[in-house]
Amino acid sequence: MENEKYSILVIDDEEPIRRLLHKELESDTRNVLTAGDAAEAMTMIRNHWFDVIIMDLRLPDVHDLDLLIEIKDSVPHIEVVMITGHGDIDSAVKAMKLGACDFIRKPFNLEQLDLVVEKAHQRVLLSRENRILRHNSGLEQEQVQFIGNSRVVGEIKFLINKVGPARIPVLITGDSGVGKDVVARLIHQRSACAASPMIIKNCASLQKELSRSELFGHMKGSFTGASESREGLMSFAHDSTLFLDEIGELPLEVQASLLRVLETQTFRRVGEKEERKVNIRFLFATNRNLAEEVEHGRFNEAFFHRINAFTIRIPALRERKEDLPLLVNYFLTRLSPDHTAFRIVDRAMDCIFRYAWPGNVRELRNVIERSIILAENNIITERCLPRELLSASEEGHAALTLESVEKNHILKILNFYDGNRQKTAETLGVSRKTLYRKLAQYAFE
Repeated sequence: MENEKYSILVIDDEEPIRRLLHKELESDTRNVLTAGDAAEAMTMIRNHWFDVIIMDLRLPDVHDLDLLIEIKDSVPHIEVVMITGHGDIDSAVKAMKLGACDFIRKPFNLEQLDLVVEKAHQRVLLSRENRILRHNSGLEQEQVQFIGNSRVVGEIKFLINKVGPARIPVLITGDSGVGKDVVARLIHQRSACAASPMIIKNCASLQKELSRSELFGHMKGSFTGASESREGLMSFAHDSTLFLDEIGELPLEVQASLLRVLETQTFRRVGEKEERKVNIRFLFATNRNLAEEVEHGRFNEAFFHRINAFTIRIPALRERKEDLPLLVNYFLTRLSPDHTAFRIVDRAMDCIFRYAWPGNVRELRNVIERSIILAENNIITERCLPRELLSASEEGHAALTLESVEKNHILKILNFYDGNRQKTAETLGVSRKTLYRKLAQYAFE
């Protein structure tokens, strides 16, 4: 995260050197810890998250470059800078072939060391950013909005603002297409880790046999096909938010492992003996009834109670139809090519109101996008709508006159804008003069 300290580990068996490097490298942006031998260093690596290690080439309790090999195999993201003597240049070159990013000779220039360390940290940041970009390829990361003025939307926005800065896991529930991912993004944007990209994974896309590896990473040779050690989503999400969508699809045995991460903020890669420390904000989403899943033995009960501590339920679009005018206008503006202004006629809007929207906001977005393509002279009529919307509208019209439908629709929009006739006319796509004529015709107050 921006403006946060990153951690450096100095490994050297000479105490004066450890004290010197601690004094010279510690700063407002760096936290420096020290270890006198390999055993102490590995213990500290397991208990802390380091970005850079400065390590003496020769340590009393390790042979040759074995510690470097163990560090790079256990924690690949760490960049290692070697400290060498005059006669160790060949070994230093060998160390770089094994994964060290640089080396500096004794007696070293402190200004040069400072530059080498900063360069190593920039490599860490760049590598991590590239991994995150590859993982999030095709996923939108821009600012988002939860559109609506209904009472239930107001309650959801209130909960988002309250829980955003907290560290508690959040479970977001609702049917497919209601906007669970939008709520997750808004929570992340209001959190302390908003400056870092949110890591997103749909658990339904995980291969069951590889889900543990994708979440936690794995060691080389830990299973057939593991030709090299790899980091998982836990490493990518360090100091950020991990959003696991469709959490009900996660295998039971992996749920138990994830529960431990939630409780301890530590995890173990597949094939790894030691645990590693992380700092992750967890968000979950599901369209399933997890309580029923627990009753049927398809979801881990302890895990359910842990993630169910703070829940945000998003209602189906049919439960908040008063938000339809705002949503339609939002998508007309957002999806319009070259910011072209489109207008939707009353009959088309009436079809939209009468439809049940089983696909929720996602379906509405798709309908508006289709309608924009089919619009003539930038006007969206009922002919631009899918057949299922027209059928639903015809069924609803069976016992109604055109006049009563129009009257009810105008009243609904007028009430939505608390009697504001200017906004009502704009939403209906008519002039104020036409609206006033209609109001007089139907004897509205």
